[in-house]
This record gives sequence, C-alpha cells and structure tokens, in this order.
Amino acid sequence: MNNSRPKAKLSRALGIPLTPKCVKYFEKRPFPPGVHGRSRRKASDYQVRLLEKQRLRHQYNISEAQMRRAYDDAHRAEGKTGEAMVSLLERRLDAVVHRAGLARTVYQARQLVSHGHFTVDGKKVDRPSFRLKPGQVVQVRESSRQKPPFQIAATGAHLDGPTAPYLSTALEELRTTVLRVPERKEIPVLCDEQLVVEFYAR
Repeated sequence: MNNSRPKAKLSRALGIPLTPKCVKYFEKRPFPPGVHGRSRRKASDYQVRLLEKQRLRHQYNISEAQMRRAYDDAHRAEGKTGEAMVSLLERRLDAVVHRAGLARTVYQARQLVSHGHFTVDGKKVDRPSFRLKPGQVVQVRESSRQKPPFQIAATGAHLDGPTAPYLSTALEELRTTVLRVPERKEIPVLCDEQLVVEFYAR
C-alpha cells in the first residue's frame, strides 16, 4: 500500500508524527491541515473511533483490507482482541525489519522487503505482510549487504535506543530473530486499540 499523501500533512491529520522527519513539522503545526484545522468542532464518537483506526493503520502503512484481516484474526484469537491485533501487526515482516533497525522507517522497510532484499529462515520473502513466528530468523540477503541502506543500518544509525525486547538483533550481521510474541506494552505505537475494536465491532 503506497499512500501518496505527504507524510507531514498526514501526520497532522492523524495527530501523530509518522516518521522522524515529520516530528519537527508536527511540533511546529500541531493541528489538522486545511483552512479550518485550528477550529474543528467536537468530534462524534464515530469520528473518534475512525481516527484511532486510521492512526493504527498508517503507523503500519497497511491497507484497509489488511487492517480488517488483522482485526478478524485477533477476534478469533484468545485474550483481548485489541492487544492481539497490535501484536499480529507487529509481527509483519516489514514491521520487524523496522523495529530491528534494519530500515529507517516502516515505509523504507516495506520497500526493501518488496524488492527482495530479505530472507526468512534462509528463503527469500518479498511480502511485507508475511507474518513471522517465534524462532524465525530475518536476514539481509548476501547479495544486498553492500548496498548503502544496509551499510548505514549496520552502524546502528536507525536506532534511538535498544531494539525491541522480543527480537534478538545482530546489526553488524544484518540479522534479527523473533524470540517470542510481542506484548502490547512493548510495542511503541500510539493508539487506543480498544477504540479500534469498537470501530470494527459496531
């Protein structure tokens, strides 16, 4: 899913910065774009839930169909539907590549995966939506390792702090292993997932 809308405008519309570059634009203009951005009327319950769903969807850069599928899968799983849904999204291949520091943003991660630069357990996978299981190993392909994006990633340039605790990452080897299913409190997405569940359950 490629959203052509400028990320800064989309960030302002959603109320959250979607990329590191958007942070300064968002801080400078922390209100929705458009003539009436500063003076919006009070949102309805539907609008509040819709906005929360859109926030979650765009933080993973996925289509509405993919979002709905994640909800349906989570609804069938054990435990809280909202937490299960975020955990499922977090195990997408592009999300794991991003969290491991192998890509600067989820947008770059999606592009790199689509171009066939990664393997899962030694086999090439070019589907960003590929859902990883605990124990699976994601690695940059041998033929891609000298490319600039991965040379930069190997230095740790894309990390603000330690990598996600549910991953075991060796950046210098451009490899990460999914240790376990991520818990909601460990996933750095800005979202009230219960409102998303209420949106789809209506």
